[in-house]
Amino acid sequence: QLQASGGGLVQAGGSLRLSCAASGRTFSGYTVAWFRQAPGKERELVATIHWTGGITYYADVKGRFAVSRDNAKNTVYLQMDSLKPEDTAAYYCAAGGRYYSGTYYRPSEYNYWGQGTLVTVSS
Repeated sequence: QLQASGGGLVQAGGSLRLSCAASGRTFSGYTVAWFRQAPGKERELVATIHWTGGITYYADVKGRFAVSRDNAKNTVYLQMDSLKPEDTAAYYCAAGGRYYSGTYYRPSEYNYWGQGTLVTVSS
């Protein structure tokens, strides 16, 4: 129901834009999160966009990454600039917490997941 795309190989300092498209379901009322998981590491929260529009960044991405949503296209984006080799990971989008006033931080709290898209940043 969620499809993430846009990953690829990029040199350090470069940019990528990831997309998370919902099919058969609207993002309306859901918080959408981007997580990432590097080999051998736990899944890490990168950013959330709350259903009310509030945006929060986690990890070491503030100032480099930007999340946005296009309700007409039922798509959430993650613009990633100034990429670093340590940003290399599989990136996942997830949706959950419908009309929940707070924010979920753990992967287990999200109901719907995309399949992941691989981002590789070379030095």
